Amino acid sequence: MNVARRAFLHLAASAAALPAVSRRARAQTYPSRPVRIIVGFAAGAASDTFARLLGQWLSERLGQQIVIENRTGAATNIATEAVVRARPDGYTLLLATPANAISATLYDNLNFNFIRDIAPIATFVRVPFVMVVNPSFPARTVPEFISYAKANPGKVNLASGGNGSASHVAGELFKMMAGVDIVKVSYRGDPNIDLLGGHVDVYFGPLPASIAHIKAGKLRGLAVTTAARSEALPDLPTVGEFVPGYESSGWYGVGAPAGTPAEIVNKLNREINAALADSKLKARLADLGGTVIGGSPSDFGRFVAAETEKWAKVVKFASIKPE
Repeated sequence: MNVARRAFLHLAASAAALPAVSRRARAQTYPSRPVRIIVGFAAGAASDTFARLLGQWLSERLGQQIVIENRTGAATNIATEAVVRARPDGYTLLLATPANAISATLYDNLNFNFIRDIAPIATFVRVPFVMVVNPSFPARTVPEFISYAKANPGKVNLASGGNGSASHVAGELFKMMAGVDIVKVSYRGDPNIDLLGGHVDVYFGPLPASIAHIKAGKLRGLAVTTAARSEALPDLPTVGEFVPGYESSGWYGVGAPAGTPAEIVNKLNREINAALADSKLKARLADLGGTVIGGSPSDFGRFVAAETEKWAKVVKFASIKPE
């Protein structure tokens, strides 16, 4: 082999190694400027609160500001599309929620495919819904509620946060699995107001919004919707204890535009899992009714796929259409 050929092969090998070196260097220096987490709900909503708690921790850990940007509308699809169309460099992230899994079937003409176009990074917290009734309602347990609803078909009102909302599909899943005929009443605001007044009968509401009313005796909690009981309300059973296989919850995760370098995805995943191991953050999330999840990007991807499949069945069964 002559000198020129040896020199050429050496240069070729060096060039082949450049992308890997470049990727490692990029991950080591990331982030070098502020990072945005786009949230599809308004400031002050539970999702916004969870995003800000995580963002504050990551900001201190990564040495760069994590900016929470609220883009509301179209059941979080505006926020999601903004992330899908962003540069895949790790500087624009999405707070993923059940709305993303539900919208995949609820909306016929989305300009994106959530599973294809958003790279999963990590789930970080799960929050139960609570099946709550007004204290005057003639049922103190889930079996009593089911018996009453079956004896009075079409006469029990189910409050929901709007067509296709997480609270709505949680109630529709209950109807489907328990075999009861109850009538949905949609609200754009907080249904707890009318529930407290006795104007509607039952609501599958987020635990953070219901827990104070339950503890004050103003609402009666019948069960939580997660597979396991909630540490925040340990005496409440789960719906699944009476309706086998029932599970519904609010969950929050972080995603990035598809094509975001794996090194950056993995770095963010490690940092989020480190955050969830922090006792102070964990306690703060628990105060809000949240249970940490964590796991790998592929764990999150599988979880989102399963949620999308589950809610597709409910949307089709209940013939839910966007408002």
